[in-house]
Amino acid sequence: MNLQGTRVLLADDHAMVRLGFRLLLEGAGAEVVAETDNGESAVRLYAECNPDVVVMDVSMPGIGGLAALERLLVWDGKARVLMLSAHHDDIVPVRALKLGARGYLCKRASPDEFLRAVGEVRRDRRYLDPELAQAVALAQLSGSANPVESLTEKELAVFLKLAEGRSVNDVASDFCLSPSTVGTHLYHIKQKLNVQNAAELTLVAVRNGLIES
Repeated sequence: MNLQGTRVLLADDHAMVRLGFRLLLEGAGAEVVAETDNGESAVRLYAECNPDVVVMDVSMPGIGGLAALERLLVWDGKARVLMLSAHHDDIVPVRALKLGARGYLCKRASPDEFLRAVGEVRRDRRYLDPELAQAVALAQLSGSANPVESLTEKELAVFLKLAEGRSVNDVASDFCLSPSTVGTHLYHIKQKLNVQNAAELTLVAVRNGLIES
């Protein structure tokens, strides 16, 4: 895959992962113009560097990849973003694509698949991990059979943070919200998912492949 001249912004909270991506991209002729380990600075660096492609992890400290994607596309509706995740679910890919990501890839994909995905997104084409394509298509056809799919974008972002063990105050700080607003989101999340406490929230996330057990 020839990515000659493609300017890439990498956003992933694991330095070794970023190094691996950088080596693959540079080996294919691309230039990594900036790197970051969180969503807030990904949005800031995009404005500074204006890359051709953003390669961004879903799970990062702070606001996380989905919220960063949303903010990025508010800044530039034509931004070409490839979202990555270590988790093999269909809920987050559907959300990411609906928010405007051009591509979505599971981190277990081969190096060739990763470079192919970057190339497709660079050409402004949709790309979806072949292993996820059928599950995502079925999820979109079936509507909201899974209660997690009934969460709004903000509720899903809050749910993912709380399921990872973050406190209400932590989440409020991450998203620049008041604790009472996060508490309201939490109330609606509990109602929709029929859970009572943080442990049950985590269990739902694990069962849906959204976080590791």
